[in-house]
Amino acid sequence: FFYIFRSIDEDRTIKYKAAVKIQSCFRGHRVRAYLRYLNRMVITIQKWWRGYQGRRYFRSMVETAYFIMKMNFYNEMAVRIQKWWQGYYVRKYIHNYYALKKYLEAVSLNNEIVRNQLQEYAEMMENEEKRKDLEKKEKEKKYQARKMHYLLSTEQIPGIYNSPLRKSPDQMELMLRESKPLGHKLQQKKSPFTYGLYDWPACRRPPTFSTLQPLPPIGKQKPQGPFRDPAEAFQQRHKPLEPTLRVATSINSLEKAREEMKWEEWTNRIHDNEFLPFSSYNKNKKYDPSIIRSSKYGQEAYGTKHFREVQPKKWV
Repeated sequence: FFYIFRSIDEDRTIKYKAAVKIQSCFRGHRVRAYLRYLNRMVITIQKWWRGYQGRRYFRSMVETAYFIMKMNFYNEMAVRIQKWWQGYYVRKYIHNYYALKKYLEAVSLNNEIVRNQLQEYAEMMENEEKRKDLEKKEKEKKYQARKMHYLLSTEQIPGIYNSPLRKSPDQMELMLRESKPLGHKLQQKKSPFTYGLYDWPACRRPPTFSTLQPLPPIGKQKPQGPFRDPAEAFQQRHKPLEPTLRVATSINSLEKAREEMKWEEWTNRIHDNEFLPFSSYNKNKKYDPSIIRSSKYGQEAYGTKHFREVQPKKWV
């Protein structure tokens, strides 16, 4: 009985171990198959997710590139529009060809007029110089004729300019007949009493009455009253004219100043900052109106008429 039960227990043990081994092999196979299935599912999910991410990234890159190309196109169009507008503004208001041509024609015409006037003035001055030279020579001839009046021919003795071999008398002979003889100047002796009187009109020094011998004192007293010194009164009487500011200032000084300001504004019109009024460059700069452009008939600045009237409450 003991051996029977021991053999039964041994057989049961062998069968139990075999069953455990079979179950462990089956379970291991099933777990490994499940893990392989999970691995395949994970790989599939990762492929789908990575494909989605790649497509999304590629789509974003394409959209970014398209946006950059679009912005570059807009920027190029804006630059082209700005170039067109700046060229139009410069050609019309700054470097206007027709205005410059008209101005050059006016300058050439004005230069021609001034050149003709200068030529006429030069000819007039040359004629005046010639006339003065002729008058001077004529005066010298008359003076020589008066000086050589003793060479005039008489009825008995013919002069050197009236030769009997000549058919008609010389021109100098005719001048000697018309002129009067030059008399000798008497040398006036300078009196000691009149010394200093010749300086009175020029007021170079006060008049003095010098005498060789001092005069006897006058017993008469000095007259009463605020009488001034005669030399001081004479000097004030012949004092040169000092014009006032009203006389010294020209009557056309205001017009000349305005013309100078016009020329300064014309010469300083060309600058490189044409579009600075549209930016914040001149925000704190005070507007200084010009004298010529302050009227309503002058040319107004660009943007002052229409742009400021859109919303008048903002710039009050």
